[in-house]
Amino acid sequence: MDARCRRNAAFDSTAQPAACCPDWMAALPDSLPLSRLSIPGTHDSLSLFGGRRLRCQSWGLEAQLAAGVRFLDVRCKLERGELRVYHLCAFQRVSLRGVLRRTLRFLRAHPGEAVLMRIKEELPIFPRPRFAARLQRCLLEESRGRLWCREEVPTLGQVRGKIVVLEALEREVLGIPYERLSISDAWNVLSLERKWARAQRHLDAAASGDPATMHLTFCSGNGLFTCPEDVARFVNPQCYQHLQRCSGQPVCWGVVILDFPGAGLLQLIIESNAPGTRGGVPEAPSTPQTAQRQRGRTLQAAPLGPVSPVLRAASRVSRQTSMQKGARRSRAALRHLYVTSV
Repeated sequence: MDARCRRNAAFDSTAQPAACCPDWMAALPDSLPLSRLSIPGTHDSLSLFGGRRLRCQSWGLEAQLAAGVRFLDVRCKLERGELRVYHLCAFQRVSLRGVLRRTLRFLRAHPGEAVLMRIKEELPIFPRPRFAARLQRCLLEESRGRLWCREEVPTLGQVRGKIVVLEALEREVLGIPYERLSISDAWNVLSLERKWARAQRHLDAAASGDPATMHLTFCSGNGLFTCPEDVARFVNPQCYQHLQRCSGQPVCWGVVILDFPGAGLLQLIIESNAPGTRGGVPEAPSTPQTAQRQRGRTLQAAPLGPVSPVLRAASRVSRQTSMQKGARRSRAALRHLYVTSV
């Protein structure tokens, strides 16, 4: 493939993806931990407005999900009691509640899928003291029993049809603690070549590293002399070429997070889980490893006291359980996990 075709497959600034892959997780084994998957994601996923300096995506939320994106990066500010999505100072014309509802609507239509969602406070120069409490309430009210809010990394079977929350709060545990994962996010780009070199090293570390550790590689960036679109025009084709060298064999690249991704690059990430149309997924242990070691720390469930029978029951809910029964159990589990402070 020549450079121009590779760039078009890797980078896309049009309004709609060239191809869709809305059910790619459905064929993968339930026993696979999310840390064993290659997952395409987007950086500042709702950043469609704000001009060239701030715009990071050209596809709307539904188009991203249909194209196969399964990691969303959502940045919020608390304004007048509501969590609104921002990129820096640019309001993205949507609330967190709206993002959750639209994502859950997609998951109702595609119950074999799961969506990881990183939720953070945007630019908290002076962190709002009620941000965590408002986020907690929003997640509880909108989850409808379809939210993974525990600290350990789940298997795919545990979270089909659900949103898996990754959060970076200091005290409350509302999901998988983001800061304890293996993350490469060199967002301040002074050199495009150095930016890609760092991302490439982290991708290779994900492919050869501990399968119980979740790796997130941000291929996105911004800078004084560049912008997200320029970075993506350079880095995305490099990423495409690097992943293509291993096409046809199963490789765990972790979560690969992009600005302006092309459908071809998304497809490469997806197919690394199961090359071709059948098989190719490496054997996963029957019992997932829920403890992770990163920077000398162990990632495991927070000390919440005795685990209630309701919570144990909620963790055993299978894909075949009816939606109504699963919702009742999950709500009970959420009440056990959350200590509402509002």
